[in-house]
Amino acid sequence: MSVSRKISLLLLASAVGFGGLAISERISNPGVQGFVSTADARIGRPLTPVSVAGVARRTVRRCAVGVYRC
Repeated sequence: MSVSRKISLLLLASAVGFGGLAISERISNPGVQGFVSTADARIGRPLTPVSVAGVARRTVRRCAVGVYRC
């Protein structure tokens, strides 16, 4: 198999894959979820990026490692 044939098959497969994903977003079946569900990040939980506890934990860790001059 030549290199150009492999590349053309790869491009065709990726086009079909992306097309299938685009079509699957428009088609909705009741009771069936897609591949990706919505994110449920809650602000204020300890491991969320914007929470005070998460910011404090990362700041302490970066100060200990020497990223920041604390």
